[in-house]
Amino acid sequence: MVINLLGEYDCKMDAKGRLMLPAGLKKQLADVLSAGFVINRNLHQPCLVVYPQAEWQRLSSKLKKLNRLVKKNDLIVRKVMGGATPVELDGSGRMLVPKSLSDHASLSTEVKVIGSNNTIEIWSKSAYESFMNDQEIDLEALAEDVFGSLNDLDDE
Repeated sequence: MVINLLGEYDCKMDAKGRLMLPAGLKKQLADVLSAGFVINRNLHQPCLVVYPQAEWQRLSSKLKKLNRLVKKNDLIVRKVMGGATPVELDGSGRMLVPKSLSDHASLSTEVKVIGSNNTIEIWSKSAYESFMNDQEIDLEALAEDVFGSLNDLDDE
C-alpha cells in the first residue's frame, strides 16, 4: 500500500503529552491505523517523525543490512534507532508522545502536525512557523537544485 499523507494541522497537546491525531490524517491512514506507529526524532530538524508501522519496517530493514562494524554505519543505526518508540492511538484517537522526544522538539500545548508523504511530522508551532519563514532558505534555488536535473516529474 502506498501512503501519501497530506495536510497541515494546528493541534493541541495535553499536559500528559497526548496528541489527538487530526481527523484528516486518520482518514488517510484508515487502512493502517490498527498496526500502530513508531515515533522518533527527525535527524535534520527539531521535530518528530511518526512512521506508520509498514514505513518503519521498510526503514528498519535497510538499517539491518548495514555492517555495524563500520563506524559510520553503527552511528547512523544508533541515531535512527535511538528514541524510536512504538505508539498506538488510544480509544479517543490520541497518541502519547514520550517526554524525551517531546523535549527534543520543544513541544508544548500548540503543535503543528504535518502530513509529509509517507510519514507525519510533529513540530512546535513556533518552530514550524520559524522554519517556514526562514529567509535564508532560497526556495527557488533549492527547487532548481533538487528537481532541475529531473527530465519529467510525471514519469512515476
